[in-house]
Amino acid sequence: MIIIDLTAYRCPYPLVQTKLKLKQLAVGDKMQLQLSDPGSRQDVPAYLKKTAYPFEIIDDNQQVLTIIVCGI
Repeated sequence: MIIIDLTAYRCPYPLVQTKLKLKQLAVGDKMQLQLSDPGSRQDVPAYLKKTAYPFEIIDDNQQVLTIIVCGI
């Protein structure tokens, strides 16, 4: 599993990095994203839904949103 910590960055950088990493993700591979910026916490899951990437939010607290995304 690829782990990408984007907690140090503000929007739009986490969304741009997510899009780039998704292109490299092979079918069936998993990627863990960690986000802290309020804009990114909304934008990244919305983008994943829009593009039909299967994902699961495994942690959502005041500090970090952690998402597991599967490659398609």
